[in-house]
Amino acid sequence: MTDSGAGDSVAVAPGEGLPEGWGRATIRELCAAVAKVQPDELDRATFQYVDIGSIASDEFVVSAAKEITVRAAPSRARQLIQAGDTVFSTVRPYLKKIAWIPESLDGEIASTGFCVLRPGAALDSRFLFHLVTSDDFVVRITEKQRGVSYPAVREVDILEEEIWVPPLPEQRRIAAKLDEQLAHIEAGEAAARTALASSEILRDRITGEGACGGLDGAELFPAELEKADADDGVLPNLPLGWRWARLGEIAAVAGGVTKDSKKQSDPDYVEVPYLRVANVQRGRLVLDRIEKIRVPAVKADALRLVKGDVLLNEGGDRDKLGRGWIWEEQIEDCIHQNHVFRARVVNDIIDPLLLAWHANSFGKSWCDRNGKQTVNLASISLRKIKLLPVPVPPREVQAELVKVIQSHVAEAAAAHQLAQGALAQASELRGALLHAAFTGALVPQDPSDEPAAVLLDRIRAQRLPAVRPVRKRVPRKTTPPGQEELPQ
Repeated sequence: MTDSGAGDSVAVAPGEGLPEGWGRATIRELCAAVAKVQPDELDRATFQYVDIGSIASDEFVVSAAKEITVRAAPSRARQLIQAGDTVFSTVRPYLKKIAWIPESLDGEIASTGFCVLRPGAALDSRFLFHLVTSDDFVVRITEKQRGVSYPAVREVDILEEEIWVPPLPEQRRIAAKLDEQLAHIEAGEAAARTALASSEILRDRITGEGACGGLDGAELFPAELEKADADDGVLPNLPLGWRWARLGEIAAVAGGVTKDSKKQSDPDYVEVPYLRVANVQRGRLVLDRIEKIRVPAVKADALRLVKGDVLLNEGGDRDKLGRGWIWEEQIEDCIHQNHVFRARVVNDIIDPLLLAWHANSFGKSWCDRNGKQTVNLASISLRKIKLLPVPVPPREVQAELVKVIQSHVAEAAAAHQLAQGALAQASELRGALLHAAFTGALVPQDPSDEPAAVLLDRIRAQRLPAVRPVRKRVPRKTTPPGQEELPQ
């Protein structure tokens, strides 16, 4: 293997695969123990708290530490962190909730949901941070996770993981090279994410304005909605000849089936596939995981989806209200659950695409205003969703309007695809760079560096408990019975 930047070949120890001068050790051997603390032990009233939600997946920085009072501290706020630590989430490790702790968070507190890695004398902190963010390491740790609903690894699983250890000076050269190269990759990723977000905003603007006739400089006029009320908000102006109508006036809107677990074994029921909230995304359907349910045959017939049905979510997180897309009969005899509404256009009053585009743009803000929020979930009722205002173009212009919108959407989709490709390329480049770094192929080696094995042996020797010399026992001299010496 050759160095991607330095040009020197890497010497590999025969039969071991280790680069010359490298050693092996567990993370536990290389890191210091991190003591648990109670927040009220801090000499202050507030502190910065880092939990799993403070770190965005794959971004490797603490972007949202929470300021918390000692009184309000959660029970998991127990680990005092230092600048240079690396926090590695033990929950769903494949999400890569990993971050390096900067000076600004020195002395703050992290959740016990992290394994806090504090490098000792044989380990450079940036080297360790980059190592544990690599795909190779994360995959090895993820293989050890347990649980289904709350998959996690134990702290010991991370600490007992064996890694390859270069000489300390080489670690620093590797870390410096990675900091330099990854900065370029991260700048490219940031630009790609910005482009991705811009393409999504552009798509939403195109579909939202297009469904109201506002593309290509069309002249717009105020249009009335019968029995309008304050909950409708400000309705966009429409082209001449368009009108506003309620969703319930132009479509048959129905709720779905409620799962009754007690009757799933009823022999008179039929088993059919059904759509859940997770299947109905904004502007698309995700059909890679379809569950089945047993229902009365008459209900299966009544709820069977047909081509052109517009699906809209009834509940979930607030941003899920009203989102949806069009059914294209991808799955035979499919129905929908009670948290998904079905809007079936009557008498071809409006093209389902125009309805779906409008529901995902104007409908998003309208549902947000008109939905109800409980402790954990938001919802909108069937009665309320039927009141959604919908712009209805003259039939003779709808086909051409759909073509115009689709043309603009295709341009936005092409930009979206380019941005996604750039992100994927950056991810591949990052992976290749890290793999090269931790197999000895990123920077040249220096024969004058003290071999890692020598340093590791010295550290291990220092950790051995002191052994007292064993005193050799001298047997006591005994006199055979009857030959005892008499006192003088």
